[in-house]
Amino acid sequence: MSTLRLDLLDATPLRRDPYDFLVVRNFLKPEALNAARVDYPKVPGPGSHPAGGLDIKGGFKQVIDDFHGPEFRQAIERKFDVDLTDRPLMYTVRGHCRARDGQIHTDTKSKIITILLYMNDDHWDNANARLRILRNGTDLNDYVDEVEPAGGTLLVFRRCDHSWHGHTSYEGPRRALQFNYVTDQAVVDREQNRHSVSAFFKKLMGRDTMTM
Repeated sequence: MSTLRLDLLDATPLRRDPYDFLVVRNFLKPEALNAARVDYPKVPGPGSHPAGGLDIKGGFKQVIDDFHGPEFRQAIERKFDVDLTDRPLMYTVRGHCRARDGQIHTDTKSKIITILLYMNDDHWDNANARLRILRNGTDLNDYVDEVEPAGGTLLVFRRCDHSWHGHTSYEGPRRALQFNYVTDQAVVDREQNRHSVSAFFKKLMGRDTMTM
């Protein structure tokens, strides 16, 4: 049985201002969210970490498997009117945020669709680190929506030259899965290698990069 509430995804309207995106709260079934939290891997420092260096198991692995299933891909294709046939899906895991994270960016051109699944508590009490859907690349306060990174919340957007997003400064635990449908397998290989090298040095030196 799937951990994902694809019915909620299907029922959520696609918003087009300032670019194509949607937010689905409670996207994971409650029992699946609880199981994934229990089995959430230990993330050795801030930044993005590839699956290869983590202990992926149990309820957490089931969520990952369901995101890689054809039903989820087809739901995204319907919603965004995009053909993702033969487009690889890659993912990274985040567990911690540093104060300098959250800088405004659009994501790289090799990414077609960006998907964020938050795995924190049911309510995000901190006023900071809510991801903002921005109208431009310079003003963090000019936003059309602010996404609370509460457990089970899904954000999906189409990457484009103006898909600006970022968040205010925050330091502390912040669990998130990032999935991306990308142009080809070479992107996956390159990004996984880059994140592996980056994660290694961040673990040694305490460095990190921007978070979603």
